[in-house]
Amino acid sequence: MTQTTDSYSAQDIQVLEGLEAVRKRPGMYIGSTGPTGLHHLVYEVVDNAVDEAMAGHCTKIEVLILPDGGCEVRDNGRGIPVGKHQQYEDLSAAEVVLTVLHAGGKFGGDGYKVSGGLHGVGVSVVNALSACVEVEIDRDGQRYFMSFHNGGEANKKLKPIGEAPDNRTGTTVRFWPDIEIFKEGIDFRAATLLERFQMMAFLNKGLEITFEDNRENSNTKKQSYQYEGGIKDFVQHVNSSKEALFEKVGFFEEEDDDQEVEIAFQWNTGFNTDGIHSFANGIATSEGGMHEQGFRTALTRVVNKYARDNGQLKEKDDSLQGEDIREGLTAIISVRLREPQFEGQTKGKLGNVSIKSLVEKATGEHLKDWFEENPTEAKRVMQKSLQAARARIAARSARDATRRKSALDGAGLPGKLTDCSSENPEEAELYIVEGNSAGGSAKDARDPKTMAILPIRGKILNVERSRIDKMLNNTEVQALISAIGAGFGDEFDLEKIRYHKIVLLADADVDGSHIRTLLLTFLYRQMKELVNNGHVYIAQPPLFSTEVKKTKIYLKDEHAREAFLSENPKHKSEFGRLKGLGEMNAEELWDTTMDPEKRTLLKVTVEQVAIADEVFSKLMGEDVESRKNFIQTNAKDVRFLDI
Repeated sequence: MTQTTDSYSAQDIQVLEGLEAVRKRPGMYIGSTGPTGLHHLVYEVVDNAVDEAMAGHCTKIEVLILPDGGCEVRDNGRGIPVGKHQQYEDLSAAEVVLTVLHAGGKFGGDGYKVSGGLHGVGVSVVNALSACVEVEIDRDGQRYFMSFHNGGEANKKLKPIGEAPDNRTGTTVRFWPDIEIFKEGIDFRAATLLERFQMMAFLNKGLEITFEDNRENSNTKKQSYQYEGGIKDFVQHVNSSKEALFEKVGFFEEEDDDQEVEIAFQWNTGFNTDGIHSFANGIATSEGGMHEQGFRTALTRVVNKYARDNGQLKEKDDSLQGEDIREGLTAIISVRLREPQFEGQTKGKLGNVSIKSLVEKATGEHLKDWFEENPTEAKRVMQKSLQAARARIAARSARDATRRKSALDGAGLPGKLTDCSSENPEEAELYIVEGNSAGGSAKDARDPKTMAILPIRGKILNVERSRIDKMLNNTEVQALISAIGAGFGDEFDLEKIRYHKIVLLADADVDGSHIRTLLLTFLYRQMKELVNNGHVYIAQPPLFSTEVKKTKIYLKDEHAREAFLSENPKHKSEFGRLKGLGEMNAEELWDTTMDPEKRTLLKVTVEQVAIADEVFSKLMGEDVESRKNFIQTNAKDVRFLDI
C-alpha cells in the first residue's frame, strides 16, 4: 500500500464567512449560473414584495430592466425595517437582510403569517451575486439609502437621505448581476420574466405587477398584470384555447388555523388528464404533494357518489377511476401555510400532512354542493367521465394486445430500435431520429456502447387531439413507449427508464421543427416526469457547411455563420445549406451532432408548468386563431427558426 504525503489537519478546514459561501458555490443557492439562476435573482427580490402583498401591505410591484441591463424592483409595502437589529448591534435590520444568509421576517415572529420565500435564502443571495446593489427604503416619512458592491461589500451604510415622496412607503432594490459569476451572460429575457409575473398576479388576487424593459434593443412594451378574479382568471387563461364544457369556472376556499386553500376548476372537451396545477405560498409545486393528493382523493369520491346518486352509474357498473374524471379538467390549487415543507428532487413537492386533510375536507364539501347547485354542468362532467372510462377500457385492450405482442417478440422492444450494449441507464442515450435514412447514418455513426437509435417514420400522432385508445393504436407511439420502457400516463415510472438522455434528432428545417414539437407534446403529456427531471434533449445538427483549405466546416445556424464571417472576413467559399440529416455520412454526423466532445444538446426544461400547459394547448390544439395569435406575438423572440 502506497503512503500519501498529503496532510489533513485543522488548518485545512475552511470556514466561509457570510456571503463568501454563496459566491464560492452559487449553484447551491440559485440552482445554476446559467439563465435559470440569473432570472432567479429577479424572482428572489420580487418574492419579497409578493410576501408583503400576501400579508396585506402591498398592492403594486413594478419591475424595470434598466437601460444598462440592471434590474429594479419597486413595491409599495411597509418598507424593510431600518431600526437596529438585536443580534447585530452595528447593523440595521435592513443591512442584516441584505448581508446575512437566512435573515428575514419569515422565520417565526409576527412579521408574516405565510411567505413564499421560506425555502429560498433571501435577498442576501442577490447581493452576493451582484456587482452592485442599491436599496431605497421609504418608511416613517423618511427615505433611506444604502449600497453594496463586489458581491455584498458595504459601499454606503444605511442612512436617511430626505423625506419619502408623498409620504409613500415601500422598498426599491436595484441590482446588476456579476458577469464573473454569470459567465454565460447577464441579459435578462423579458418573456421568461413575464411568464413568472403573470402567474404571480393570478395567484395574488388584485395585486398589480408591471414590467418595463428599457434596454435599447427591446421589443417588449410596458406590460401590466392584475386579476380581480385571481385563480378563477388563471383557469380561464389556461383554458383560453380549449373548448370549455361549461362557461362558469367553479371556485371554493377554506381555512383553518394557519392554513388556507383556494381551488378553481373547469372541464374542457380535451383529453389531457394532467391539468391540475398546484401552488404553495405562491411557489409552483410541479411534483404535487399532499394538497394535490387531498384534492384528487376527494374529487374521485365526490364524482362517483354523484354519478350513482343521479343514475349515471348503475349498481353493477364499476366506479369511475381518477384518470377518467380528470380528463379535460383544468384545476388550480393554491394553498398558504405558515411552514411549508418542500420535498422531491426539485423541491417541488409539498410534504405537509395537515394540508391534505384541509384540502380533502374542503373539496368533499364544496364540490358536492357545486354539483348540486349546477346540475347541467354536473351532467356534462359525468358524461365526459363515462366516455373517458369507455376509452380507457378500449385502451386497456390495445395495451394488452401490445404487451402480448411484445412477449411473443421476446425482448419486448420495438424491432426498429437499435439498442446500445450498456445496461446502465445513467450512461445510456436514446436518439429518436427523423426518417429511416438518417436513422441508418446514425446507427453507423453512434457509439454502440452508450447510444441507441430509434428511427421515427413521418410525423407521429398529435396526442393533444387524441384520446388514449387512438394513441395506443399508433405504431410510432407504441415504439416510443416500448423503447423508453417506463410506461406512460398515470402508470409512468421514472425509475424504470432505460435511458437517462432522450435526444430528439431531426432536420434543421420546418418539417424537423414540426416533428420535434409533436414528439415534445407526446413526452410532456404522457411522460411529464422525463421532462421535469431533465432527461429530454434536442440535438443541434448544422444548418450550413463550407470549406476552408479543403476542410469541410459545419455551422449550426445563421448566428454561427455570421460569427464565422466576422472572424474570417476574406472567406470566399460558398455556404451550402444542408437539406437534412440524410445528406451527412456517418463520420460527418458523428463529428457535427453526436460526438459528446463536440455536440450541442439543448436540455428541455419547464419552469412554469401551468403556462406550458396553455402553450401546448395553443400550439397543438384545435383553436386555429389562438395558435395564429401566439405565433405572431412570439415570432420576434424566436431564434434558430428556419424560414
